[in-house]
Amino acid sequence: MRNGFRKEKTMNQPQLGLKVAELRQQKGLTQERLAELCEVSPRTIQRIESGEVDPRAYTLHCLGDALEFDFGMEAAPNENLWLAILHLSSIFCILIIPLLLWSWKKNQSYKIDQHGRLVLNFQITMTLLLFAASFFMLVGLPALILLNMEMGDGFVILASTLGIFSILPFIFIGIFCLYQGVVNAIRALSDKPIRYAMSIPFVK
Repeated sequence: MRNGFRKEKTMNQPQLGLKVAELRQQKGLTQERLAELCEVSPRTIQRIESGEVDPRAYTLHCLGDALEFDFGMEAAPNENLWLAILHLSSIFCILIIPLLLWSWKKNQSYKIDQHGRLVLNFQITMTLLLFAASFFMLVGLPALILLNMEMGDGFVILASTLGIFSILPFIFIGIFCLYQGVVNAIRALSDKPIRYAMSIPFVK
């Protein structure tokens, strides 16, 4: 039972919609107000209450919080394993992999949805850093070579040093992604809080 909320076994439509409408009316909430609390459109609440659609895991979780009721959400099959795979996908520094996994599984589990957002935010941040490092390598280094040609041999050491250092961001980002992915995969398997350093919350 979550936070002392009343709990009922897993519900399906149309019983779920009827229960949402009943609880909403008991609390004196309009469909518009409930929609605001759950960050969805009033039309979504209308369709859920009428039994037209099944709410996704995240919306059902928000409904449970707003109405103080546990709708009996069950963990997705092998949920922790999928969470670990999702976090491990971040070690490749390729945004498309966690994005595909999150899009595929987010409606099956609230936890997968939330963990996926954390992974995506981390991956987007790392991707931006990689673009910045690539820009310096592709634009900055050629500029240094041109300067070297104009300034003569005295500039060779500086240009060579900067060339070597331009590779370091890629190495650092790769190691950092590996570390964050493995650590958070282990934390997910152990049901511990997930922490991604240097992550900008683009996806909320």
